[in-house]
Amino acid sequence: MAALKIRRIDMTASDGTKQFTKFRDQLRHDADNMSPAAKKLTQTVFGSALSPAAVVEKICNDVKAKGVEAVLHYTQAFDKVKLKADELRIPEKELIAAHKAAAPTFLDALRRVRYNIDSFQSGLLHRDAELRVSGSHELHLRYRPLQRVGIYCPGGAAAYPSTLLMTVCPAQAAGVPEIVVALPPKENGAYNRDMLATCYELGVSEVYRMGGAQAIAAFAYGVQGVPAVDLIVGPGNQYIALAKKFVYGQVGIDCLAGQSEVVVVADDSAHPHYVALDLIAQAEHAPGSAVLVTWYEPLLDEVQAALEKRLAKLGRGDLARECLERLGAFILTADKHEAAELVNALAPEHLHLQTRDVDAFADEIPNAGAIFLGPFTPVAIGDYAAGPSHVLPTGGTARFASGLNANDFRKRTSILRYTRNGMKDISPDVVLLANKEGLVGHAASIETRANDNGPAARPKPKPEKAGAPPAPLKK
Repeated sequence: MAALKIRRIDMTASDGTKQFTKFRDQLRHDADNMSPAAKKLTQTVFGSALSPAAVVEKICNDVKAKGVEAVLHYTQAFDKVKLKADELRIPEKELIAAHKAAAPTFLDALRRVRYNIDSFQSGLLHRDAELRVSGSHELHLRYRPLQRVGIYCPGGAAAYPSTLLMTVCPAQAAGVPEIVVALPPKENGAYNRDMLATCYELGVSEVYRMGGAQAIAAFAYGVQGVPAVDLIVGPGNQYIALAKKFVYGQVGIDCLAGQSEVVVVADDSAHPHYVALDLIAQAEHAPGSAVLVTWYEPLLDEVQAALEKRLAKLGRGDLARECLERLGAFILTADKHEAAELVNALAPEHLHLQTRDVDAFADEIPNAGAIFLGPFTPVAIGDYAAGPSHVLPTGGTARFASGLNANDFRKRTSILRYTRNGMKDISPDVVLLANKEGLVGHAASIETRANDNGPAARPKPKPEKAGAPPAPLKK
């Protein structure tokens, strides 16, 4: 087998910054990273090789205009599955049958992981808050769960019961009454018995055979048989991330959780085979980006050799190799301070630190979806069982976005109540600012109340006698 051709970027070289910037831009959500197969399929469906963003815009607009007809059309075009409108929702009896057939060991694992997630997510919930000033005013901040949430669970390269756990459990911790799931109509999605069994185990009975941007659009706009949701959450490929971005505003979203990515920062204390395995673990998502950043140059060749050895033994080695060569990189920095600067510039979904001073290094990193400390905290622990959701911002959006948690399923509402005296006390400042902005109506609404005793109280209506006919209307 040919040697692994993973790019190397030497930041001490004259063109190091240019190479790094080009690589970073390749990981953005709007980058044209379509595989040859995807480009060919796009050409077949649309008659031209549209960019990923253009594909998403076309699909979402068609679903908005044509409803379920467009969902079914794109399901057949992209997933090669022909469905009728009344076949989109999976009958509950199929969920029950899958659950009955599931291995007890699998269900036991689901329950243990569910406990971990519930324990962590329930402890995160914000509490209602209030401020009271006696005789003047009271201020409240109230939290309430969203009514209806749509969860997208990918099903391309693999089946992901873990994603159902990492999305449904936080929503349940928040108290969301209606949780619905979309699974692509594939062997790893809506036709995977483990996925259906997990839905039933978690108490989710509204599950749809929908994938891709058409599923996101159906959740956002609502189509025949699929009522619209208030929030869409869940990871996916580039098209899912772009579709969530496109429909945002019509509906809420969690974050842009696109193709998986990891940055491993390591020094001379790191075990090369551990590093290699952590890179492979993300690359095998296919697509998945895997980056090694180090200031210890010998580690590059050591990890390269470990990758070659490990890839040859893995069942998904070919997929991981392809991603490492297309979306992976080895980056050599001058020192750990430059390494921290590059990590913050990449703002990765996962950051795994395998250095001598992981706590100190982590303190220098504000831009990461999740940080894993030390050689015995591989990303896979967070992906499957720890408790924080594995739905995390990708494509550099960890600069401003955070991973999914239970509070994302809740809305905040401010509630205010002032007494007459409290209103009078604050009125000079309100009137001054309102007049400064030229909003005289705002000022008048305060001044009128502050300068008089208020309108006379309306008399209470007399209660009608039981059984008495209603008073006739006056002409």
